[in-house]
Amino acid sequence: MADKGGRIGVLIVNLGSPEGTDYRSMRRYLGEFLSDRRVIEVPRWFWLPLLNLVILSTRPQRSGRAYEAIWNRERNEAPLVTITRAQAAKLAEAFADAPAVIVDWAMRYGRPSVAERLGRLVAAGCERVLVVPLYPQYAAATTATVNDVAFDALKAMRRQPALRTAADWHDDPVYIAALAASIESQIAALGFEPEVVLASFHGVPVEYVEKGDPYAAQCRTTVRLLRERLGWGEDRLQLTFQSRFGRAEWLQPYTDRTVEALARRGVKRLAVVMPGFVADCLETLEEIGVENATLFRENGGRDFAALACLNDSAGGMAVLEAVVRRELAGWL
Repeated sequence: MADKGGRIGVLIVNLGSPEGTDYRSMRRYLGEFLSDRRVIEVPRWFWLPLLNLVILSTRPQRSGRAYEAIWNRERNEAPLVTITRAQAAKLAEAFADAPAVIVDWAMRYGRPSVAERLGRLVAAGCERVLVVPLYPQYAAATTATVNDVAFDALKAMRRQPALRTAADWHDDPVYIAALAASIESQIAALGFEPEVVLASFHGVPVEYVEKGDPYAAQCRTTVRLLRERLGWGEDRLQLTFQSRFGRAEWLQPYTDRTVEALARRGVKRLAVVMPGFVADCLETLEEIGVENATLFRENGGRDFAALACLNDSAGGMAVLEAVVRRELAGWL
């Protein structure tokens, strides 16, 4: 496969993780994350004092304990970092037929930063760069903020590369097929048959959707296509939203309340899949795998499974490769 002049960089970008579980590392990470205007759209005059004087005084300890439960001790890093690095390495292998392509990875918050890795790609001779926010469903608080920092990095460059940003893939047939296959294989390996499977997505405030964010509609489309692929009805595969923060109304139904209600209704066997996450992280491993599992059993449930994300599995990598090849059309 021949390129059309110059080297081509592919930068995959996920949310990020703290460098450690100690107070200072957690405070630094949460401070960067919760200071993002895309994430928290509250007026600065109100939000910043609350963040710095109240939230960052208490939340780092609580979040640090949660990260401790899932920390990759062998590499001394969060699982999201381990998995994203592996995804980049395997994506590079998939493009062995295109020697002009250089694949790298970055995090929106924490390290390695988008600006650092963009600079490295340019230094390596990349005249064109594709930035891939690792979010199947578009949201301003995720996809758009990755694009923001990528374009901000270009502002500091005298010689700028041509830059593309990847579109979402919430309804891509390769993505839906990979999810369905992963769900079927993981359920087949369980010691029980789930009565209900929840498709849990990260939530966003309802206000963001009212302002025009397509996220909720795209989540619904993903679940509808998954049901069709699996041959399941709405009672079998239910859509929920997790990880709400603050007192505002977020997208519903809430995952934790649904888990509790199902258990109290008599459901004994439950599985949760998280289609909006391309890699396992705090929200999948601890929030779902620990907190919601405990909630289910405390309210009468028995068997609970948090299904693994696509991660760097063959199916997961097929999705990322398909997205990148789609977005590189005309460059390769």
